[in-house]
Amino acid sequence: MSWIRSVTVLLAFASLAVPAAAQMRELPDFTRLVEEHGAAVVNISTTSARRPQGGQQAPGVEGEEGQEFFRRFVPQRPQQQVPRQESRSLGSGFIINKDGHILTNEHVVADADEITVKLTDKREFKAKVIGTDKRTDIALIKIEPTGALPAVKFGEPGKLKVGEWVIAIGSPFGFENTVTAGIVSGKGRIMQDANLVPFIQTDVAINIGNSGGPLFNMRGEVVGINSRLFSPTGTYLGIAFAIPIDVALDVQTQLQAKGRVSRGKIGVAIQEVSRDLATSFGLDRPRGALVVNVEKGSPAERAGVESSDIITKFDGKAIDSQSDLPRFVAAIRPGSKSEMEVWRKGAARSLSITVGEWEEDRLAGRETTPKPQRQAAAAANRLGVMVSDLSAEQKKELKVSSGVVVTDARADARAELRRGDILLSLVHKGQHSEIRSAEQLNKLLAGLDKSAVITLQVRRGESMAFVTVNGLSEKG
Repeated sequence: MSWIRSVTVLLAFASLAVPAAAQMRELPDFTRLVEEHGAAVVNISTTSARRPQGGQQAPGVEGEEGQEFFRRFVPQRPQQQVPRQESRSLGSGFIINKDGHILTNEHVVADADEITVKLTDKREFKAKVIGTDKRTDIALIKIEPTGALPAVKFGEPGKLKVGEWVIAIGSPFGFENTVTAGIVSGKGRIMQDANLVPFIQTDVAINIGNSGGPLFNMRGEVVGINSRLFSPTGTYLGIAFAIPIDVALDVQTQLQAKGRVSRGKIGVAIQEVSRDLATSFGLDRPRGALVVNVEKGSPAERAGVESSDIITKFDGKAIDSQSDLPRFVAAIRPGSKSEMEVWRKGAARSLSITVGEWEEDRLAGRETTPKPQRQAAAAANRLGVMVSDLSAEQKKELKVSSGVVVTDARADARAELRRGDILLSLVHKGQHSEIRSAEQLNKLLAGLDKSAVITLQVRRGESMAFVTVNGLSEKG
């Protein structure tokens, strides 16, 4: 019987070992990937000759901010010619073809006088900039190879799944060819300063010097360019972002062909469609991009786009969020014709538009909006604000044909309005009403239910916006 007990014990241990072995088989092994594709990752160092920012240095004052304070408020002695100093930076990149073209971040090579590329086999080359694009933070540089070069393969970022393993290879803090691993934490992340890039979010350890390096999937394909951190300290805190490689390759193609990037533009200012906005505009759900303003003489104006339209489709692609529209438009070549669908006054309609070109260096002239003069106001209405009619002179100065001015707001006001705001229109259940006078507005409000959700088109200074009000006071 003892042999039976022994077999039982062995079977029990075997049953415990099977899950452990299966778990070990599921853990990723990155060694082969690094061996096969790591050689295409390069270290990039740059130097730039610059003069120290003007003026004498304050002894014992640390940091540029303190030195700037010293230069501004302490009388300065006449200065002699200051010799130029050399600035150095480090970054990463990867070879995309046998001709020696390399992709990296724009901020890695910005203002560089000299760029040095170092390969894993210790070969070093001087590189030249083919072109850069600040809006996507992409740069294309080139070396003249002496011998064979390794090159990466490209994957499809659209097929990435949240939770999928990815690895980064780069030069954090100058430690060349450092490998770090993690998972895809999110997709389509939009940053306010880079709204043309739907970033891939990862928890791969990225630090200073990783910028411009590749993000690989488990098939050894580059799916992104590691670009930025979300960190107040400038070091890795678990959130990193990569530019999808399809975005980078589109930029690279244009940079290689003509040294610059052409982007589409239609000339609208937009805002996000919230649930309350969707309700007041009669839209089935929050989606699309709400047009706040249409630029004079723009493609959008010529196509018949109006302020308060909600653009729900562009070039056959559904717009789920406001951030989708700039990317879809930018991807269209200037001069191309596209179809767009807008939601206007409770119904969908199609418009045809010829896309214009984004002029990167053009700065719009700043308009000055005269502040409406305070007039005697009526009692507060159901919004909790007091309004008065615009005079003919004010309408001329503001370049509007109608509207009322907010002269005061109660502490319990139902809307986020302030003195000086111009109310232009009111939207309720998809019906748009132009606001022509204080009396007319107050009558419109008086006829609505207490629980009504409405939207006001508001001009504030030089800006235009739609403000949603969820529920009204019983009375003014």
